[in-house]
Amino acid sequence: MTDLSLAILPEREADAGPIERLHERTFGPGRYAKSAYRLREKVTHCLDLSFTAWVESLLVGSVRLSPIRVGTAKALLLGPLTVEPAFRERGIGYALIERALAEAKAGGHQLVLLVGDEPYYCKSGFKCIPKGHVIMPGPVDPSRLLVRELVEGAAQGMSGAIQPDWSAA
Repeated sequence: MTDLSLAILPEREADAGPIERLHERTFGPGRYAKSAYRLREKVTHCLDLSFTAWVESLLVGSVRLSPIRVGTAKALLLGPLTVEPAFRERGIGYALIERALAEAKAGGHQLVLLVGDEPYYCKSGFKCIPKGHVIMPGPVDPSRLLVRELVEGAAQGMSGAIQPDWSAA
């Protein structure tokens, strides 16, 4: 972080509109076609595990976690993670991820999945899921399907279709 007074705060219901506008600016309308976005549309994200990044009164980033299942295993789906373009390359994305992962672990969650670039997310402990073990609804590049164990060994034997976990909503 360089010369920023950054605050990572729990997402509030009142943040929904500004976060949506941030997603619109950073991802554009193409976000609606992505498999992970379509999956997240089917279940409400966990407000207590979703966070915002602020520099003074300016919202500069957001991360959300949503409840999913992989086969019968409970997990969380990380995303979207977004940072205002002018504030990128300052560690804000990592700060958001680390806060979300720490809260998820403290809450007893064991697995977090995402669709993203392994070189970026590996710094937060995410690893590629072996091809064919997990099936994402809709098209996705298998090399972009990543997992982070919050409990050692939690991903062992993980397999099946990814689907929303309505029981957690």
